[in-house]
Amino acid sequence: MKNLKQLFGTLLLTLIAFTSCETSDDSDIISVFEAPSAQEFASIREQALENHTQTFQFDGEDGNITLTSTNGVQININTNCLTLNGNAVTGTVDLEYVELFNKGNMLTTNKPTLGSLPNGDKALLISGGEFFVEATQNGTALNTNCGLQLAVPAGLTGGPDAAMTLWEGNIDADDTLTWDEVEDATGQGGVFVEGSIYYSILDGFGWSNIDRFYSDPRPKTQIQVQAPVGYNYTNSAVYLSYDGEDLGLAQLDTYDGDLNLFSEHYGQIPIGLECHIIFVTVEDGNWKYAVKPVTIEADDIITFTLAETTDGTEAGLTAVINALP
Repeated sequence: MKNLKQLFGTLLLTLIAFTSCETSDDSDIISVFEAPSAQEFASIREQALENHTQTFQFDGEDGNITLTSTNGVQININTNCLTLNGNAVTGTVDLEYVELFNKGNMLTTNKPTLGSLPNGDKALLISGGEFFVEATQNGTALNTNCGLQLAVPAGLTGGPDAAMTLWEGNIDADDTLTWDEVEDATGQGGVFVEGSIYYSILDGFGWSNIDRFYSDPRPKTQIQVQAPVGYNYTNSAVYLSYDGEDLGLAQLDTYDGDLNLFSEHYGQIPIGLECHIIFVTVEDGNWKYAVKPVTIEADDIITFTLAETTDGTEAGLTAVINALP
């Protein structure tokens, strides 16, 4: 009996030692999940915007000039109207310009098309192009006292649409963009169509958009999306692509931290809408994303898991989004 107890004790000690070694080996290969920081997510968006930024230079005394963008948009500026601290500008002026014509580029730069309704809610806009124009001198932003004009080929967005009006973009402290319609006494909303060109009259620099509201007569609902654990409004985002609409991109721009739920919170999503919900974040400097086809039901809650995501470049993600139906 004594020998049996000794044998049992020896086997038990051996088993414990073996288990300890196994645990030690496993700890070398198990990695601890770390969600990306808000700065990492902001940086990849900033890089996307930089990738779409075009630059021009001219002299402040050149007078009326026309600059032409990569896609053929004409930027008409009277340089004599430029001011710095109220004074006329002379010398070299730098101009930064961005143009976005598809929802893939809108997503990576975080420039969705949600417009303010009269009651303060937001609804999807269909875009004829989003634009950013800023003039600077030695890094200081300039003003203009006579505005500027954009001449935008309507063929870039499927042809002219007389219902389009002008919208101004406002970005809040959370980097959430909202479009507000420009009031215009002429009734043209700052945009008019001549032939195959949209002519957009801008009061000043900043973000502008040629848009109209998306129209759908079906009953509306509010939807919510649950992101994977560890992801929130600061390090990820959720967008909504309507099937059949290539020129608009909605964003679920409110967030409930207690429930980890993204929402649009306005109840503006048509019931029965066929669409794709898009979750995006960043990992090791690359995009991480998941795209899920959905037919909207009343009070829908859509869930994403980390296992559903894939990694990709900006170009790859843009191609995936632009290829959606």
